[in-house]
Amino acid sequence: MAGPVLTTSTVPLPRRPPGPDAPDARLRHWYENDLGWPTVPGRPLRLRTGVLFDVLDVPAEAGARVLRLLAPGSPVALRGDRMELLLAAGGAEEVPGVLEWLEWGAVRLDLRLLGAGGTVRAPARPAGAVTSGRAGTVQGAAVWLRPPEPGRGVEASLPAMPAVGRAGGVPDLVRLLDTVAAHCHRVRLRRSGAGPADSGRNQPLAFS
Repeated sequence: MAGPVLTTSTVPLPRRPPGPDAPDARLRHWYENDLGWPTVPGRPLRLRTGVLFDVLDVPAEAGARVLRLLAPGSPVALRGDRMELLLAAGGAEEVPGVLEWLEWGAVRLDLRLLGAGGTVRAPARPAGAVTSGRAGTVQGAAVWLRPPEPGRGVEASLPAMPAVGRAGGVPDLVRLLDTVAAHCHRVRLRRSGAGPADSGRNQPLAFS
């Protein structure tokens, strides 16, 4: 007697939900393969600073005042009430000296710098460009106010020290820092309730 006939089932197997690493893997692929930005192994995903760019972290209120000084292709991230401005690699080392030269060295400014050997948490890949307003963040994650564009080298658009032979459209780091410092100082005075007589110019420069 012939046995039962076995047939191959055509019912598809249930799809497995993406693993917990899937979003991070996609984000890492975007940064490393689409943008060519170096990342750091592990979670949460972090970007290396001092390779393609440095980061100048300022109060968002002050940062918003200097966006017009940046080149159109210069990425800017928003993290809560802080704004992260990208500088040309090596720029972080120049900032303290430039501020001293601009006579801001005696003023306490709410600036943070990330350069060679540093890392910054990677902003999420934008679903669409954010062009204005204050974007919300979740658990300290940043969002791109001006997202980077794949296929467009970021280095050429970042603020740098003036140098012979640099493209005319590259923002001047000295001018940018002078404007940033002025607005950071105004933000600090307003938050502290200090008046013109208490300008804070007798206090040391502080990078936190």
